Amino acid sequence: MTIPADDQPEGAPVAPAEPATSEPPAADSAPVTETAESPLARDASGPAASAPLLLHYAAISDVGRVRKDNQDSGYAGPWLLTVCDGVGGAARGDVASSTAIASLRALDDAPTTPDGSDLLRRVTDALHSAHESIGHLVDQDPALNGTSTTATVALFDGRRAAIGHVGDSRAYLFREGELSQLTTDHTLVQSLIDEGRITEAEARVHPHRNLILKALDGIHEAEPDVYVIELVPGDRLFLCSDGASGVLDDGRLADILSMGTPDFAAVELVRASLEAGSSDNVTCLVADVLDVESAAALDVAELEPQLVGAAAELRRRLPRALFRGHRSGDTGEMEPIDAEIPDDIGFAIPSDPIIDLDPEAARYAPRAPQRYAWARRLLVLVVVVGVVWLAAAGAWSWIQQQYYVGSYDGRVAIFRGVDASLPGVDLSEPVVVTDVTLEELSDVDRSAVSNAIAVDDLADARDKVEALAANRQPTTTEDTD
Repeated sequence: MTIPADDQPEGAPVAPAEPATSEPPAADSAPVTETAESPLARDASGPAASAPLLLHYAAISDVGRVRKDNQDSGYAGPWLLTVCDGVGGAARGDVASSTAIASLRALDDAPTTPDGSDLLRRVTDALHSAHESIGHLVDQDPALNGTSTTATVALFDGRRAAIGHVGDSRAYLFREGELSQLTTDHTLVQSLIDEGRITEAEARVHPHRNLILKALDGIHEAEPDVYVIELVPGDRLFLCSDGASGVLDDGRLADILSMGTPDFAAVELVRASLEAGSSDNVTCLVADVLDVESAAALDVAELEPQLVGAAAELRRRLPRALFRGHRSGDTGEMEPIDAEIPDDIGFAIPSDPIIDLDPEAARYAPRAPQRYAWARRLLVLVVVVGVVWLAAAGAWSWIQQQYYVGSYDGRVAIFRGVDASLPGVDLSEPVVVTDVTLEELSDVDRSAVSNAIAVDDLADARDKVEALAANRQPTTTEDTD
């Protein structure tokens, strides 16, 4: 769902914040501008770098196939791309993500300095402002205590993009067929990966994979990662919540990002995430970096900012009103785990606190679909078919043990089965055809035979036929002169 951002309430004013840092992400997770071999530095100083560039963008957010509420929020505009993934359970992560977006979207404005030297400061100040806005909400309504959100920001100035990041949402750069992850997850499993203690594959099934070490919550100071990357025409930026990055590997992401327009790629990324089994909300933002001529051909200047997810749905509701009809425990995060926070971690946020609910609340909270859903469906189908087959076989065996006396071709006969039929199937067949004709029977016996005489078994049927034969009447023929 996308709606023009101008129809939504503006966020809180940007408050002063601590000085920005320009520390780049780890080299194994994101390329840096200082490295000559980095794909971000390639061709960044030629004529294309000095020419103004424009963004052709698209955003989409989907609640997914499991969750009741969308905890994600996203914003895409000519100068700003940002994704926030709310956390909080009963404290409403959707409130946190939409509040953060309301503050961050104030960045969507033309650069204030010709050289873009204030990019990092603006991003850092906006993230701290979002952090403080969430804190103000908690102060006004203690029921919101515990709410928080991730935040990933890309602020564009016509040549470069300042990246700001807190949490496990992600930003990627797709350039010349190569995909580079620009952000590093602030999660326990990512720290274990960085230390070489587990692999990427092991991280996906780790018992503490839902622990986020940094988030905007208005309480704990979480210093964001901020740095600048150079952009060139043809680059494609991709921001997403973990509903997409958690189920699609880099190869699949690169394959989809290599196709179509930003709108096509965003829709396809969401569709592929859901088909891959994502149990989370899924939010994807895709933006192409274009030169002036290409942008003019696509009427990029006519694009309106897009607001998606919880930020587009909550509007101007008061925080207390948001609790009406809410199902406690639905955080819109990855599947729950039965594990405690390790003792050696100073601060971590369970991204799905469903395990803290009472049993009755947990009973009705949504559960993520398990893996290999197709195998379970096939097994269920086999079981159903087997039960139906056994029932049909049992019914047919019982039918074959039933007998009755009826008429066959004008004679008294013994039938095996029941006096009934189904379309295309006869449920009885004659096993003994006697020489007693219906004409030889009395009116009472003839009527009984025509309507089928029920018997207990084959012996009982033979006795009944002998009785009919004993009572048959000789036929008379009138003589004519």
